[in-house]
Amino acid sequence: MEKIIQVAKTSAAQAIHPGYGFLSENMEFAELCKQEGIIFIGPPPSAIRDMGIKSTSKSIMAAAGVPVVEGYHGEDQSDQCLKEHAGRIGYPVMIKAVRGGGGKGMRIVRSEQEFQEQLESARREAKKSFNDDAVLIEKFVDTPRHVEVQVFGDHHGNAVYLFERDCSVQRRHQKIIEEAPAPGIKPEVRKKLGEAAVRAAKAVNYVGAGTVEFIMDSKHNFYFMEMNTRLQVEHPVTEMITGTDLIAAGEKIPLSQEEITLQGHAFEARIYAEDPSNNFMPGAGPLVHLSTPRADPSTRIETGVRQGDEVSVHYDPMIAKLVVWAADRQAALTKLRYSLRQYNIIGLHTNIDFLLNLSGHPEFEAGNVHTDFIPQHHKELLLSRKAAAKESLCQAALGLILKEKAMTDAFTLQAHDQFSPFSSSSGRRLNISYTRNMTLKDGKNNVAIAVTYNHDGSYSMQIEDKTFQVLGDLYSEEDCTYLKCSVNGVASKAKLIILENTIYLFSKEGSIEIDIPVPKYLSSVSSEGTQGGPLAPMTGTIEKVFVKAGDKVKAGDSLMVMIAMKMEHTIKAPKDGTIKKVFYREGAQANRHTPLVEFEEEESDKRESE
Repeated sequence: MEKIIQVAKTSAAQAIHPGYGFLSENMEFAELCKQEGIIFIGPPPSAIRDMGIKSTSKSIMAAAGVPVVEGYHGEDQSDQCLKEHAGRIGYPVMIKAVRGGGGKGMRIVRSEQEFQEQLESARREAKKSFNDDAVLIEKFVDTPRHVEVQVFGDHHGNAVYLFERDCSVQRRHQKIIEEAPAPGIKPEVRKKLGEAAVRAAKAVNYVGAGTVEFIMDSKHNFYFMEMNTRLQVEHPVTEMITGTDLIAAGEKIPLSQEEITLQGHAFEARIYAEDPSNNFMPGAGPLVHLSTPRADPSTRIETGVRQGDEVSVHYDPMIAKLVVWAADRQAALTKLRYSLRQYNIIGLHTNIDFLLNLSGHPEFEAGNVHTDFIPQHHKELLLSRKAAAKESLCQAALGLILKEKAMTDAFTLQAHDQFSPFSSSSGRRLNISYTRNMTLKDGKNNVAIAVTYNHDGSYSMQIEDKTFQVLGDLYSEEDCTYLKCSVNGVASKAKLIILENTIYLFSKEGSIEIDIPVPKYLSSVSSEGTQGGPLAPMTGTIEKVFVKAGDKVKAGDSLMVMIAMKMEHTIKAPKDGTIKKVFYREGAQANRHTPLVEFEEEESDKRESE
């Protein structure tokens, strides 16, 4: 806080907009701005206080006639008391940090057996994020929808609502796809939601942009969950459907409730550096290649990175927000998928293909969204890597051959010696066709392709027992190379990128990655763990160590807790065994894929290695 105030003074800034971070809901920071005579763009500190402490906000809401969920928000924080209340409310329950936000310090407890462990984990994370480990307990509504209402208040006691957003589809309690308005909600429910949110805002004399979050059951009953006293990450979808710009300038609200109208439908997809197939593990790394759809009045791209930048371990792994608008939900969904296919990133894992599967899922298309959507449809959303179609392998081979040819042509221009053997890669032979054997690698499988160079410049490619007639060429458009080709008469166009030993093709059908095999002695050391010990899933800090050398552990036992990208990860034993060595102390930094503990070599392992 001190550093930011210092920067504001040095730069003679008159106001601070706190963004979406933890400081945006920090009452102490809002007070500090006030003391220093700097405008804090946000609500008054008292509103942040009343809404930021979840237990206070619940009682204020109940008094204002806003429906709330049953729970325990008491002062007594003893383990015993909390456990008794959880039993009274009835499992499943949710443990939440009293000062929580951003999914931090939140745990779902399904049974009494796991209460203690989840409580301790929630407290640790709360202490780390908010320096306050007080928690509250509330009933967990199963398969709920997360519906939030955008409100706006001014200094003259006015407050209006700008309709709702549905942010139900989440992973790790964080939203990844949001839409406005919420699908399948009747106008009378929409009005009731909006009016409840305005009552909530007026109860705390709210000023500026805020969001009132409700939890909604399958019968469209809704209950107040919390109020975010700031602009939300997903506010652009509301701007798209209301044609407004949500920023507080301290004046009177320019529109009355009747003048705010809802038009069309908008989606926001959050593009993250994470690996959906590995439990959405956040990752860091370079954006070796980055190209995005074109922005226009109904397509917004909000991002903080460019090609060549690094996604670092110190921040949230979000790369961008892609926001689209269209006249109705179906059209907006089509537009979202079209734009996601043009969002191409190489260098690190992203959730783009996952978002494509999600937005194309029949249940999502039907608007049947709820917070368990991803766990429930896990299998269909996380399609395991299928073998590439033979046609795709032909495209990759053609891309590689044409790229080689282009490089040879460039060499010839520079060398001025068209008779040099290095200046010919056309595969031309007098009277006979030239056949060349290529090997490409699809996932873990090597695929042999026999490529025959035909006299007319086309190619015949044989994979196993099938032969394909292939022709095509490369062309450039806006710094990108595209491959236009025809395989057995079927035309296609794909963006082609060849980096190091991998060929990437991005087309409207999806993306393909084919490797060019490298001899064993050139490839880097294998990534398998030593002695089957667990590896750090990502770069981060070791928060807690539960074991020491000589300890006997069972598969699934917690060995240590890591903090990385603002999240807590528990490292569990991959097998039964005895700990030989623990490589890190608490507070140390561990790099991605480095061994964390070493197991004693078991008899069976010894026999295998002999």
